[in-house]
Amino acid sequence: MNFFRGVMGGQAAGPQPSGAETIQKLCDRVASSTLLEDRRDAVRALKSLSKKYRMEVGTQAMDHLINILQTDRSDSEILGYALDTLYNIICNDEEEEQDESEDENAQKQADDLGAQFTETFIQDPEHIMLLLTLLEEFDFHVRWPGVKLLTALLKNQGVQVQGIILVSPMGVSRLMDLLADSREVIRNDGLLLLQQLTKSNAAIQKIVAFENAFERLLDIITEEGSSDGGIVVEDCLLLLLNLLKNNSSNQNFFKEGSYIQRMKPWFEVGDDNSGWSAQKVTNLHLMLQLVRVMVSPVNSPGATASCQKSMYQCGLLQQLCTILMATGVPADILTETINTVSEVIRGSQVNQDYFASVNAPSNPPRPAIVVLLMSMVNERQPFVLRCAVLYCFQCFLYKNQKGQGEIVATLLPSTIDANSISAGQLLCGGLFSADSLSNWCAAVALAHALQDNLTQKEQLLRVQLATSLGKPPVSLLQQCTNILSQGDKIVRRGSKVQTRVGLLMLLCTWISNCPIAVTHFLHNQDNVPFLTAQISENLGEDERLVQGLCALLLGICIYYNDNSLENYTKEKLKQLIEKRIGKENFVEKLGFITKHELYSRAALKPQPVFPSPEQMLFDHEFTKLVKELEGVITKAVHKSSEEEKKEEEVKKTLEQHDNIVTQYKELIREQDAQIQELKEQVASMTTQNEQMQTTITQQLSQIQQHKDQYNILKLKLGKESQSNNQGDSSQVNGLQTEELSQLREEMEELQKQHTLLQTQLSEKDALINNLSAAQTAEGPTGGLDNTELLQELEAFKRQVQSQSSEISQLKTEKQELLKRVEAGSSATEPTSDNSVDVTKMADLESRLAAQTSQMEKLKESRAELEQKMASATSTVAILQTEKAKLQTEVQDSKKEQDDLLMLLADQDQKIHSLKQRLKDLGETVEDEDDIDARDQTDDDEEDEDED
Repeated sequence: MNFFRGVMGGQAAGPQPSGAETIQKLCDRVASSTLLEDRRDAVRALKSLSKKYRMEVGTQAMDHLINILQTDRSDSEILGYALDTLYNIICNDEEEEQDESEDENAQKQADDLGAQFTETFIQDPEHIMLLLTLLEEFDFHVRWPGVKLLTALLKNQGVQVQGIILVSPMGVSRLMDLLADSREVIRNDGLLLLQQLTKSNAAIQKIVAFENAFERLLDIITEEGSSDGGIVVEDCLLLLLNLLKNNSSNQNFFKEGSYIQRMKPWFEVGDDNSGWSAQKVTNLHLMLQLVRVMVSPVNSPGATASCQKSMYQCGLLQQLCTILMATGVPADILTETINTVSEVIRGSQVNQDYFASVNAPSNPPRPAIVVLLMSMVNERQPFVLRCAVLYCFQCFLYKNQKGQGEIVATLLPSTIDANSISAGQLLCGGLFSADSLSNWCAAVALAHALQDNLTQKEQLLRVQLATSLGKPPVSLLQQCTNILSQGDKIVRRGSKVQTRVGLLMLLCTWISNCPIAVTHFLHNQDNVPFLTAQISENLGEDERLVQGLCALLLGICIYYNDNSLENYTKEKLKQLIEKRIGKENFVEKLGFITKHELYSRAALKPQPVFPSPEQMLFDHEFTKLVKELEGVITKAVHKSSEEEKKEEEVKKTLEQHDNIVTQYKELIREQDAQIQELKEQVASMTTQNEQMQTTITQQLSQIQQHKDQYNILKLKLGKESQSNNQGDSSQVNGLQTEELSQLREEMEELQKQHTLLQTQLSEKDALINNLSAAQTAEGPTGGLDNTELLQELEAFKRQVQSQSSEISQLKTEKQELLKRVEAGSSATEPTSDNSVDVTKMADLESRLAAQTSQMEKLKESRAELEQKMASATSTVAILQTEKAKLQTEVQDSKKEQDDLLMLLADQDQKIHSLKQRLKDLGETVEDEDDIDARDQTDDDEEDEDED
């Protein structure tokens, strides 16, 4: 222990060892000590030296420290020391703080040192696996340094460590468990670890999201106080941004999980918005960025539209507009809120309509659009805020023809209100103000009001502007061209590149795909000479962009020219270009636009983001227009008059064809209308026919009912007349005719029953004979039951025979009685014989009743016998089935024996042939007889020995 006292600062005799020597001795002690306490003290000493002697500890002790992690898993204290030491030699944070005042080379060396140690550590992927396993330990002294070490590894070699964790079983799930740790230090460092883990790795981002990360992170944000929370909320928001940005799968999962609705409470601000802390500003800024990620224009249109719909339905858009119109909100938060609202309403008609209805809390209330435009054209407002307002206005008009019409309508003479400020008045004021940035913003905003809307382009031609007292008003188009081409004060304003670029973009957007606007532009005699002069001059670098835009404007005048002006037809304009400028020179100047360095930057995304106002030259939508028109204008300029004529002929042919097609379409529409009318007539006639058929059916049923009633009445009348004629003669010997017919029916029924019983008896006899034969064949098995059943059947047979004889006797007596009754029916008065017959008839009826009851009993006994016979039949069937199975098995066994005999015969034949071949080859082969003889001799010798 004296050695450790010297290392830890105790007094020791002799010269003091150097740091490298001390570290070497400590490493030897870690490797060779058998006592856990000695190894623990050595690792603790390495930890204390690891910050000062980072290089030496890293190069000499890393393998020993990793070995400690593998072997001393049972001691959490030594594990914690080892992890802390590894963290100190790999992490660059301490070195960054230490080297802040030193030169950049020293800082770079420190960073390289951490990267080198990290690369050494991860050369064996098992080291990362070991670290992930240690993170499952709940002990604070193991888990916390493990989290910090893994975070440092990800910072230095993120891609490689991500790949190892990705292929590790349950690797990401183990790290997600850190968010559920009750100790805030580990949970918060776990957030930092997951931030590094999810950077630029979509696969890990998906796994983390499906490990319920959204739910956990939103819960933590709520627990920490949402926007009023601390640094933990910021870390959660940064992790959410990592998971959602440019990851369509996670964005869809976030939306489908109804997590957008949980974002609304974040943006609830009170009336008093003064004194926001820096942390709250940061948190709210990240929350707004999170909203923008879900509705970014770079996302797929379907996903963006779905998120926009959810944000409107849950009230998130309304909450953002409340912040937009609130007072006391910090400028950067207001700017980001404007950008967020812009992308939430971009391309969504419902959201755009809602935004148009939002009013600012002023007196009198003003539309939010007007208030925002006032900030855009105010040169005292911050540059980023003015850019945000322009972006908001562009998004409001994107694919919103209704909004475009409302903006243009505020410029028309019939809708101007002198008592209020409108959006159109603000745009015109900014277009002609002394501030070049206001000119550019107003021109671009007005161009978006005309984007892909031919109707509004034509409507804007009606706008008239008052110039000065005593002079007639001029059109807006004329005023824009005057700024570009005329002198004095207007030229000084238009001399700035930014102003002229804005006006040229407005004019190009305005007259493109609008021949009427082209005609109005060419009608001013000064416009074409000005454009040709600008294009033909050799100006500096700053003016090249203006030359390119002038070439584009002149090319649009050629391409969309309807030849309504004789002096400026397509052919004359092309001749003018060829004489004054030259076609090649014209095309070269046209290419200046796309070659400009700021053009490609503006073409990347819709939001106008510029580092300074001077670089604000191109609009995103205008770059699309240039890309669309550059090629067609070049072709139009190079085309000859003959090609133009051919195209005109082709156009005329196409127009004629279109006219013919239109005529046929109209004819088809007329025929369709006629067919539709005929179908309606057929449908109405079919309905009428069905109604008439229903009426006829009802009438027929009524007629049938009347016929039935008539027949019933007719029968009743016939019976009454017949009964009146016969009187008392219907009685014969005291019996009614109906009673005689009833007796005949009963006799017939008894005869049928007798016949049926005879048939059943014959069937039973046949069955008994069969059973007797089967009983004889089967032997005595089940003989007792079958004998009893046969005895019962014999008894039943005797009963049926006796019953049959009685029925025959009754039948004879009945027939005699009936003959006597029929013979006596002709007599008019009853006699004594007839009375006796009546008595016999009554006696016969009683006997018939008794016989009927006996027959019922016989039926019951017959049913019981049938059941017994059925059970006996089933028993016989089962025995026969078993017998058949046994016979089948015997046959199968015989067949198998035959097959085996065949196989044995084949085998013997093969053995015999093989022995014969061996004999032919000269080998000695013993026959079976020889083998048997030798075996017999051996047996005899054994018997003799025993004796």
